Amino acid sequence: MVQQVVTGNRLADGVVIYLGQDGGWTSKIDAARVAADADEAKLLEDIAKAAEKARMVVGPYLVEVTDAEGAVTPVRYRERLRAYGPSVHPEFGRDDVPDHLRMGSEAEYVHMNGVAG
Repeated sequence: MVQQVVTGNRLADGVVIYLGQDGGWTSKIDAARVAADADEAKLLEDIAKAAEKARMVVGPYLVEVTDAEGAVTPVRYRERLRAYGPSVHPEFGRDDVPDHLRMGSEAEYVHMNGVAG
């Protein structure tokens, strides 16, 4: 069984949120409650459906994640974008995830036209 978290969007402002370890909702995937088996995933889905009925979240669904190196990371690219922000340039990533898409010292930024920058 793969690990999963529940995600959706906050109804008030559309922000991507995750069902947290404390039972509340959080915008940080690292604070999400991770389901390790099918029974726990079903429980998280049920909690999310109740929150949707209470109009706290819209469109909740399960997302596959890994916890490599101690960080909860979405498996699919689409979910990484939802968790960390745009991938078009390191400067447009979320400020609260400082290492996401930041250039390392050995990396060289290449513009869409192929010119190194």
